[in-house]
Amino acid sequence: MGEQKSPSLWNRNFLLLWQGQLVSSLGDNFYAIALGFWVLEKTGSTGLMGTLMAVSTLPRVLISPFAGVWVDRSERRSLLITMDIIRGLASAGIGLAALAGHLEIWMVFAVGIILSICGSFFGPAVSSSIPDIVPKEKIVQANSVFSLAYNGSSIIGTAAGGFLYQALKAPLLFLFDGLSYIFSAAAILFMKIPAIKHQTQKVSFFQDMKAGLLFVKKFNGLKYSFLIFGVLNFFANIGFFLMLPMFQKIPALGAAKYGVVMGVLTGGSFMGYLMASTIDIPIRKRFTAFYLGALLSAACMALFPVRINIIYMSVMAALIGLSIAVVNALISAVMQITVPQDMRGKVFGLLGTMAGSLTPIAFAVGGWLGEVFPIRPLMSVCFILTFGVFFILIFVPSIIRFFNFDPSKQKLEDIM
Repeated sequence: MGEQKSPSLWNRNFLLLWQGQLVSSLGDNFYAIALGFWVLEKTGSTGLMGTLMAVSTLPRVLISPFAGVWVDRSERRSLLITMDIIRGLASAGIGLAALAGHLEIWMVFAVGIILSICGSFFGPAVSSSIPDIVPKEKIVQANSVFSLAYNGSSIIGTAAGGFLYQALKAPLLFLFDGLSYIFSAAAILFMKIPAIKHQTQKVSFFQDMKAGLLFVKKFNGLKYSFLIFGVLNFFANIGFFLMLPMFQKIPALGAAKYGVVMGVLTGGSFMGYLMASTIDIPIRKRFTAFYLGALLSAACMALFPVRINIIYMSVMAALIGLSIAVVNALISAVMQITVPQDMRGKVFGLLGTMAGSLTPIAFAVGGWLGEVFPIRPLMSVCFILTFGVFFILIFVPSIIRFFNFDPSKQKLEDIM
């Protein structure tokens, strides 16, 4: 008998979803760069730019739990297409308004809110759909390949965005973003995403939402992971927030070297996702790979501000990007493998809220602490705390069982 072929990751449905996200993500990067330059040219206010970012982030934080429930109760393909069309029309609308010379700040704020609301539905719907369109043994690779698209478009967008803004100006880049969403919607139109099979009889919206909360509460590995990742995000975001002020305040560094280090960080992340997409990590080794990657990333973060040397900092940044990519790919895959199909939207929505809700607080706390304490030691302390939180994971058996869950040999009840 010939050797049996393993199922392919690059089936028609996955390829359509991936290419749509690659193009729309590239459009998002161009849009972000064009928007930043346009707002600064229009108002000269960095404070207004910060307010716009906060206003654009808040709806996703507030709506994600409700959006997750909606995803689990909806036909996901239609929901994805609808969200892409709305975002495409919104982005193209301000592009046309800018071309006509009628674009106002309030319009940009309104579109930011629309994009954020649509994103709060779109994200959980994509995360919920991936396990249903790829073989189970390819879920880690699928998440890594998706992240490669986002990172690759970020690298291209960062490198080319400024040049394209000078050559084409904001209106055409806004239009490109709008068209990229329409392209994504057109790709999804030709997909087939299996319908969600509910394990219980249909209940009301808020009963469904309560079921998601009770599921997370009952599932100790998932619950403790949520809590620990929330704390990790808080300390890590303070440290990352302080990077830009550190580069600004130290004469030997500056904006140009900050750009170099951030580019290396993104490149390291790209390589990490590439590794995760090509290497099959055995189920029993998933927690070990996650744990070592987490400790490496936190250690390199803590060491990053120790020496003011661009080569040293670039090496640390590359290792940070690479290890964080592996960690993120494993987290997403494990959640998709362990969480039942009819709970994925709710769980991913709750995770989005928990992770996102602490970000504005971390930025505010980081800004205040940066005024009071020296930035470099403060960054190291925050990242050492991150390392400490990661370190204690090995003493939480429910999290280890959660990461090493094998659906072919275990029932979910065995690890809850």
